[in-house]
Amino acid sequence: MTQPGDFGATGSLARVLADVTAERVAQDAIWGVQELPDGTGPQGLPEADRARQAVEDAAARGLPTWRDILYEEVMEAFAEDDPERLRAELIQVAAVAVKWVQALDQRVRPVSP
Repeated sequence: MTQPGDFGATGSLARVLADVTAERVAQDAIWGVQELPDGTGPQGLPEADRARQAVEDAAARGLPTWRDILYEEVMEAFAEDDPERLRAELIQVAAVAVKWVQALDQRVRPVSP
């Protein structure tokens, strides 16, 4: 049975999130716990605005791409310095990346009706 977020393919979201979990575990095994600065803030606003406009322009032409959308979300995250807003933006980045993977999976392994 298809669940919410499955992108029309039963189990799609669970599979992608399991892959993300495995990658996170592998990162910790390689790098350990990392305490790094965010490196984000308002200096990123001009690039975020350009990315947002590029998505709007592409959508107006009927040609938005996953790259356009993910790039916009990443640039919006880079422009945040408030931890709660940065977190929300990073969740959006992760969600778009997951949906893009699901779209790739649909092309490679289409679900039969």
